[in-house]
Formats: sequence, structure tokens, C-alpha cells
Amino acid sequence: MKAILASLAAASLAAAAPQHLQARDSPVPITTKGNAFFQGDNRFYIRGVDYQPGGSSKLVDPLADASTCKRDIQKFTDLGLNTVRVYSVDNSADHDDCMNALADANIYVVLDVNTPKYSLNRADPETSYNDVYLQNVFATVEMFAKYPNTLAFFSGNEVINDGPSSKAAPYVKAVTRDIRQFLRLRNLRSVPVGYSAADVDTNRLQMAEYMNCGTDDERSDFFAFNDYSWCDPSSFTISGWDQKVKNFTGYGLPLFLSEYGCNTNKRQFQEVSSLYSTQMTAVYSGGLVYEYSEEGSNYGLVNIDGDSVTEKDDYTELKNALEKTPPPKGDGGYNSTGGASGCPASDPPNWDVSNDALPAIPAPAKKFMSEGAGKGPGFVGSGSQNKGTASSSTATPGSGSATGAAATSTSTSSKGAAAGLRAPEMTFAPLFCSVIVALSTLFGASFVFL
Repeated sequence: MKAILASLAAASLAAAAPQHLQARDSPVPITTKGNAFFQGDNRFYIRGVDYQPGGSSKLVDPLADASTCKRDIQKFTDLGLNTVRVYSVDNSADHDDCMNALADANIYVVLDVNTPKYSLNRADPETSYNDVYLQNVFATVEMFAKYPNTLAFFSGNEVINDGPSSKAAPYVKAVTRDIRQFLRLRNLRSVPVGYSAADVDTNRLQMAEYMNCGTDDERSDFFAFNDYSWCDPSSFTISGWDQKVKNFTGYGLPLFLSEYGCNTNKRQFQEVSSLYSTQMTAVYSGGLVYEYSEEGSNYGLVNIDGDSVTEKDDYTELKNALEKTPPPKGDGGYNSTGGASGCPASDPPNWDVSNDALPAIPAPAKKFMSEGAGKGPGFVGSGSQNKGTASSSTATPGSGSATGAAATSTSTSSKGAAAGLRAPEMTFAPLFCSVIVALSTLFGASFVFL
């Protein structure tokens, strides 16, 4: 009997532990440690492109059309890519075929959770941060967290693009906090969540510090920014990239370029050799070239005409640059402990954030944490910027943790960038119930505890 009970208890413990069912065993989900990404025990560097055929003028979800996606995967593989970034997806559509095809090719996806209709308005962030907006965000997160090749979520893209718009920073940070809490409370995979900053010197460093300060639940999992300052012919020093490495040395989160590839002159992608060298790997984890398809701004690597894809000169130049620069070996000299930053001091007009308080999640949106987001409105939804209920108060630091209790870790006491990642709590109620069910099955319905 003791042996039977021990066996049942062990089985029940295994059943009570959080289970994450995934569509694929491969590729291995990407995690963060210190200021770097990891694929299992190996350092992972993003080698990718920004992928949104149709651009902003013709909104199309490239992950919802399997034939289009599989056509382009051939080019991604030929280029030697491991990641694509998608700016907008239709969260009412099915993405299994494309995401599985990408997984088969060992290609990851960095996904923006916003769409043109459902996004923060930098001019009125207080109103646009509402429950209708968050329902759309959470529906996208819930849909894509199940895929092991979802590398990361962007909570926002270039919301802050000058000094005055820095007033929106607390709302960007609140969305990041909310997504991370949603993942934890819904027992979803801990997909890294962060922000993609604009290519401006006005407050890029302050934004990076801001997204990495405060209690653990408030901090991002990574930070990214768009950078077009290296215009061929150039160099590590002429472009100013050496100073950016210096400025971000010691930064505690994984850092990468969410867009790069200046097209002022002929693009030879000379920056690739620096980006994946020891000049930068202690601080940077690679980047994404802007952009895959030509959308009228002369940044495209290919021209798409129906089912036909024609490679441009930029395609060949990027392919050559990547072939000459293999992924770095070893850990690249990364900062293994990470750590929080101090919150930047208010410095209007460049950094117009007066304190470190974040808005509390809008009251009607709290139900999504326990009930789920439900079906997303997709591209046909009516939008969110002037709808729904906005936040009515500021949040208590730590209130976005998995338990909702105030966190004790602060920007000065945090033990590292991963300190706030908590495994879902396990109570003994599921264990107890599982044992009862198992014993009842073994001895019959008459088995009772006296």
C-alpha cells in the first residue's frame, strides 16, 4: 500500500506541476539570462529581418497565409536568418500552418502586439490605455505564446519619438507589465516582453533605463531600438556605434537592434561584421534588417509581385555579409548577472516623466487575468483608442507580480534581470484531489477518508 501511495503521490506531483503543451518540440524556446538571450545552454543572437509585406498602406497578416509564408521561408533560409519580426497580426485568424512551417525551418518570430487600430496614442496615452485595447493585446499574446518559436513580444514600437512624447512612457511600461503578468497568471510560457524604441538620441538611453528600473514586475525582459546611424561606407567608430556600446555597457537586459540598415548610400551591410563581433557581443544580441519586401521606401531586400519574388541587390549584399560573419562562438562576454537600472531623473523637455509611478491596469481589464482574453477582434475590429475604460489610479509597486502582492525587490536590490520571472505557484489542492481520484479509481467509489 505504501508503495502504491508513494507512486500515486509522485504521479500527482507530476500532474500538479505546470504543464506547457507546445505545437512543436523544435525549435527550443528562447530564454533570457543576464543581458543575453539563450537557446538552451547556448547564447542566441538574432539574425533576422523585419517582415510585413504590404507595409502600412496595405495591412496584411503575413503569418495567416500559409502559401505566402512558405514561399518567403525559402528566402529566409537562403539568407541564413533565424528570426523575423512581424509588426501586425490578425488575432482572429489561424496561424498554425505558418508558425509550424517557420518552426520547421528553425526560424523564430518577434511579434508586435499592436495594430494601427489597437495601439497607444502618444498624444493621448491616458485615454488609449484602456480595457478594450488590452483585450486585443492579451488575445494576441494568448494566441502566440503557445508557439515555441515565438521569441518575444514588443509591447510598443516608437511610441516615444521625441521629448514631449516621453509622457507616454509610463503607459508603455504599464502595458509591458500587464503582458508579463498575464503570461504568469494564465500559466502561459514566459515569452520575453520588451519595447522597440525610435532612432532618436533625445531620450533613447533614458527610455532604456526606465524600462529596466523599479520592482521586478515592472521591468522589461529586454530592450530594443531602431538604428540607422551606420551608413555605408562607414566603420564602428565613424558610425558612432562604439559610443553606443560604451553607453550601454553594464546594462542589465538583453539589447538588440529592432531595425537597422541605412539606405542613404549603396547598402553593403558592413555593420554586420561589427554587430556579431566581440566589439559588440558583450552588449548586443544581434538585430533585424529593415526590411524584407520593398514597400516604396527603397529598404526592401526583394520585390514581390503576386507569387513572384525577385531578389534586389540588397538581398545579395546581406547574404554575403552574413555568410562572411558566422554566429559568434561561446558566450560573447555577456553580463551573466544582469541587474536593474536606476530610474532616470525628470529632464523636460527631453525626458518628461515626473515620477516612477505607473498607471494601474484598468478595472474592467482585470478579469482577463483569470478568464482569459477571449477572441480577438482582428483587423476588422472598430479600434480602441477612444473606447473602453481608462485607468483611474496609479499602481502599487509590485502589484503586477503573479500573486498581486507588493514585490520587495527594487532597482537597488534586484539580483538580476531574470529575478522577477516567477514560476506559477503550486498549491497542494490539485495534489490532494489527484490522490483522491487515483485512490477512488483503485479502490472504488466507496473509498473515503475517516
